This record gives sequence, structure tokens and C-alpha cells, in this order.
Amino acid sequence: MKALLLLVAGIGGLVQTLVPRAVVRAWTRALYRNAGEAEPREWVHVAARAEGAVIVLAALVGLYGVATAEDEASGEVAADGDAVAAVDE
Repeated sequence: MKALLLLVAGIGGLVQTLVPRAVVRAWTRALYRNAGEAEPREWVHVAARAEGAVIVLAALVGLYGVATAEDEASGEVAADGDAVAAVDE
């Protein structure tokens, strides 16, 4: 479940990085009653792109952590299984 949430966040961050103007336009329409009068400054698009890149990076780091944690956990199970097999023999 955690990996799925990280994947969704990463995809959202990627969309925000690639098309920041569309994301800012969508949020402006969602947040303001009269979005036609709201005009964002140019730095808002740069900040949205940077935020998207940070979200993608955080999602990738999180997914890497999830992937390596599962490998370590399966290694511990195998080590315990070997110890149990040795006791049974």
C-alpha cells in the first residue's frame, strides 16, 4: 500500500514538473470563485515545477526504501528458515 501511494505521488509530481502551467491553472480554478481575474506571477510556475521535482525525488527515495526493506526482510526469513532446518536435522 505504501508503495502504491508513493507511486501515485511520484506520478503527480512528474505531471506537475512537466506541465506546471496546467497544474497552476487547475488549482486556481479550484480555489478561487472568479478564477478569470486571478493572474499568477511568473515565479509561481517555476516554484510549481521545482515542487514537482522535489515530490518525484522524494517518491523515488521512498520507493527505493520500500524495495530494499522487502529484500532485507526476505533475507532474514531465509536465514531463520535455514536455522530451523538445521535444528530439525
